[in-house]
Amino acid sequence: MRGRKPTPTFLKLVKGNPGRRPLNPNEPKPDLARPMPPAHLSDEAKVEWGRVIDRLFELGLMTDLDRAALAAYCQAYGRWVQAERALSKMAEQDALTGALMIKTKNGNAIQNPIVGTANHAMSEMMRYATEFGMTPSARTRIDVGFSAPPADADEKQESAGGGRGPSSYF
Repeated sequence: MRGRKPTPTFLKLVKGNPGRRPLNPNEPKPDLARPMPPAHLSDEAKVEWGRVIDRLFELGLMTDLDRAALAAYCQAYGRWVQAERALSKMAEQDALTGALMIKTKNGNAIQNPIVGTANHAMSEMMRYATEFGMTPSARTRIDVGFSAPPADADEKQESAGGGRGPSSYF
């Protein structure tokens, strides 16, 4: 399909459909779900899945059809964490460049390939995070139909034995 990616109907409704183009009345509306993470995810990716899945469900953003997209986000997150840990460990041995640069066999300085891996994983992670409204700018475009109570209300609810409410974040 050529051109810009179409804006989902849900987002058109919450943004107010500024283009006034007709909405698709027959657009599929899958049921909300909390799918299990795929077994192939890295440990870091599974931790991230556990951190975000309930909140995405509570916000009405998670269905079984979104499992692969969330898995891709989580796996990109896991790769980013793994690359950053490797860079950090290498940086302990390289006070001059902090492992950002390495020397080739010929003695030339080049960017450490792990830096590229980390940057690519971070870019992919942020692209998927935007799809789920998990960045500050993406959230400005979504209206979930409720407003957050004052900050002291959360503290009172937690001290009274209440769970996580709509105002809690990832």
